[in-house]
Amino acid sequence: MAAARRTSRDIRSESRLVLMRALLAAGESTRNGLAEETGLSLATVSTIVGDLLKYDIAAETGLLTGGIGRPTTGLRLNADRGRVVGVYVEDRYLEATVFDAALGRLATVEATADEPVEEADDLIDWIGSAIDAALERAQANRDEVLGVGILLPGGMQRPVKAAAVLPNAIWLHLDRLRDRLGLPVVVDNPLKAIATSELWLGAGRRSANVVAVSLGYGVGAGIIQDGAVVRGATNASGEWGHSLLAFEGRRCQCGREGCVEAYVGIPGILQTLTETAPDHPLAASTACFAFLDALAAAAEAGDPAAIATIERSAHHLGAALTDLVAVLNPEVIALTGWNVGPVTRERLMSTVRQRVRDDAPGDAAADLAIEFSEQCGMDGIAAIALERFMRDIGLVTTRVPAL
Repeated sequence: MAAARRTSRDIRSESRLVLMRALLAAGESTRNGLAEETGLSLATVSTIVGDLLKYDIAAETGLLTGGIGRPTTGLRLNADRGRVVGVYVEDRYLEATVFDAALGRLATVEATADEPVEEADDLIDWIGSAIDAALERAQANRDEVLGVGILLPGGMQRPVKAAAVLPNAIWLHLDRLRDRLGLPVVVDNPLKAIATSELWLGAGRRSANVVAVSLGYGVGAGIIQDGAVVRGATNASGEWGHSLLAFEGRRCQCGREGCVEAYVGIPGILQTLTETAPDHPLAASTACFAFLDALAAAAEAGDPAAIATIERSAHHLGAALTDLVAVLNPEVIALTGWNVGPVTRERLMSTVRQRVRDDAPGDAAADLAIEFSEQCGMDGIAAIALERFMRDIGLVTTRVPAL
């Protein structure tokens, strides 16, 4: 199949998103300021601003003075243009957050279930009820909602023939979900959402090539190249956690041996501890974030086995990140997910950075920044829903998942 040709409409679409992100970062700016920040011509900026004003996505803030020359009109994103809802779904946990149209958080509702919510109708009703509760808490009406973004761990962009349990329940019943909500909906996975969050709110504001690495029970990488989120042919890009770290190594939960996830996912770190010190009190822990917190606390208290486990895990992570550097040559690697203390974080990052510098080919890592990030998938899925709204009104042609 021939590659799709980028049209002038696509270029205008990309420029609109670039300008919107610049305006979001600035809070308030001017046409001249946006031209300087984005590198777009003043004529292009003026045209785009006209489009955004026409659809009430941006608003003028009045004349700004204080500089040299004539006063100029200030601009900002119009937070009151509408509301966007982000939803994160697991089998026993659900979170719904209402954002304004400038991606400011307004209200959050969390819900837990004693048993996994597996039936499609129950799951759809659970999502709908959480959205209604979040909108009520935000004092927002349904007719204000520009879009709903649903974040599904492991979600794929095509239905599969499987039992209607998470994450497949949504993919198998998209029409029913749409009918229940009566709102524009987009469904995506955490890797694309984390990358989008970095693009709109994080490292992607200053760098065009970023890898957002998600570290948790599982691991993966959201990829930004040339200022755009990489999705791949079937929206499956970024499954770095299932690339090979050790030939014939540990068995991963995916069934393959030697995956990155089997070493730097939380269960893998627990296994490293049990291999290092089988009788350690934490070796009997459940693989969860509480274990990671306890391991970090033990290391900061001087526990030799905990220190050795973190050091070994840092080497695993550094080696795996080096492969990303060799393939993608990013400017920034932003790490999210491991919420460890400052001493553990510094110990971890020192080893990771040194391993990447030592192992990266040529000068691929010479100017690479590796940093922890506060960005999260919920902000990203809200941004994806906002992009979907922009596409629906004809202002962008960005490829985003559709319902």
